[in-house]
This record gives sequence, C-alpha cells and structure tokens, in this order.
Amino acid sequence: MGKSVLIVDDSASVRQVVGMTLRGAGYTVLEASDGRDALGKLGDSRVNLVISDVNMPGMDGISFLKEMKARPANKFTPVIMLTTESGDSRKQAGKEAGARAWIVKPFQPAQLLEAVSKLVGP
Repeated sequence: MGKSVLIVDDSASVRQVVGMTLRGAGYTVLEASDGRDALGKLGDSRVNLVISDVNMPGMDGISFLKEMKARPANKFTPVIMLTTESGDSRKQAGKEAGARAWIVKPFQPAQLLEAVSKLVGP
C-alpha cells in the first residue's frame, strides 16, 4: 500500500484534482472538508503527509495545523499548505504552526508531486 496523504480543503473540486494527482502517483488518499473534519478523520491514527487549504469555514488550516501538531501521533507529520494565500504574514503563520511547504493555487500537478516526494518519498 502506498504512503497515505490527507487532503483538507472545503472545495470538493480541489480535493478531487489533488486526489487524482496523488492516486495517479501511487499514494493512498483520505479527504476532509475542513479542519474539524480532518481532526475527526485522523483520530489517533497517522498519515504520512497532510495537504491543507488555509481558508476554510468551520476550522481554518492554520488552526487545524496547530491542533494536529499538538497530538503526539501527528506531531512530526509533514504538512503542505495549498492555498490562494500568498502573503508573507500568512506564510509565516503557517511556518510557525508547522507547515513544511507552501504552494499557491492554481498549482501544477508536477509541482505538487515534487513537494510531496521531497517530504515523504515516492
């Protein structure tokens, strides 16, 4: 079984495109519609990587990231923020919360796969 990636985004179409890209490269994909949904789906389990949007209703990506990193099972899980946000202050907030990479939408599938591969391998 491939490495597992949790996609957290309130846009079903973004989850679909990211999911297809990752599945095509052999990754196992889980999906969540916002931070709260993602925390519930994670439970105490581990995934190899999380890809999260920043702006979402319910619980935004930065808040989700902070809560996820507070859990022992997910403390060292790498996170890529995939968002329309490109401001330095938001990037800094993401980095401080534990994000390892920041990709601005719209993205190129090859760019996403390169970042995923760097963080968790093929």
